[in-house]
Amino acid sequence: MNSRQVLVAGVGNIFLGDDGFGVETVRRLAGHPLPDGVEAVDVGVRGVDLAYRLLDGYRTAVLVDATCRGGAPGTVYLIEAADEPLEAPLLDGHRMGPDAVLALLATLAAGTGGEPPGRVLVVGCEPASLEEGIGLSAPVAAAVEEAVRVVLRVVDEATQPERETTPC
Repeated sequence: MNSRQVLVAGVGNIFLGDDGFGVETVRRLAGHPLPDGVEAVDVGVRGVDLAYRLLDGYRTAVLVDATCRGGAPGTVYLIEAADEPLEAPLLDGHRMGPDAVLALLATLAAGTGGEPPGRVLVVGCEPASLEEGIGLSAPVAAAVEEAVRVVLRVVDEATQPERETTPC
């Protein structure tokens, strides 16, 4: 089994208000012990770097980012990426969100022989503001701890040994 089972990646631009949610969540996650095989990284706005990292054979990837889904600011979502439609990737090294990164994976995998994760989840938070400025809005800042708990739960589930079933 791959020693790197789970990648947790904080995505976002800290200079655009609540877009820094993923980066802040991964920063706070660093204060928690993580099981062996779990790597937590701040990828910020480096979408191409994230795309290549996702081909390193992780079983599960958890992308943490601000996610506009129409809820109240500060609402935390857990999204199965496979359940979401993907648009054609916008190839801009500084503005590739998780949807563009995931859409690019098949092409990169074919060209590099890399292996994408078997499961990709997004822990998202509804932003209040994506305007220029450093710092999260009050509702998004309050949601960071909830997002950390969600990530830790996902990591725990992803690192549990697979249970064998025995026939009756």
